[in-house]
Amino acid sequence: MSAAFAPRAASTAFAPVPPSDAMTHVELTHIEKRIENWIRFGHHAHEQLLDRRRRILSFPPGCIFAFVRWASNDFGTVASRLDIVRCVAPGESYQTLPFVRPGGEILLRVDGWPKVEKILQHIDAIEAIGIDPATVAPDHWGHVAHRTSVGFEPRAYTIERHQAWLKRRECGQ
Repeated sequence: MSAAFAPRAASTAFAPVPPSDAMTHVELTHIEKRIENWIRFGHHAHEQLLDRRRRILSFPPGCIFAFVRWASNDFGTVASRLDIVRCVAPGESYQTLPFVRPGGEILLRVDGWPKVEKILQHIDAIEAIGIDPATVAPDHWGHVAHRTSVGFEPRAYTIERHQAWLKRRECGQ
């Protein structure tokens, strides 16, 4: 194997994680004005620092988090994406996602800065009424994804909706 095709350190970042691990691991990279991957909301259970620019956050099954990826080159932004993901338990089916191992249930996915910005504003509105976005009903994120994909404004998430979701979750439905 030539040096040009040798594996890079970034591709082995997940090597120390045992395959039986039930956590979802997200590699975050921050290279000023080039690559910025960050978690907008979510409650991680573990953090591993790889170097000054990279770290891995680990989330338990069932946890919901928002993962924002942004990249640019000398001419401006080349990629903006926001994914809201539910971590899966071992044995559950999942969708793959760059920088997320093994993957998760993608509740919402948007591309392009204007759409990403709208979703970030929606998340801000949820926080403004005192609700942690990580505890919002997964169905609501699907609603937001569908409405946004056709250019409609999603319905606001209210305290009443949230209380109904919490009761429904309490009953195990």
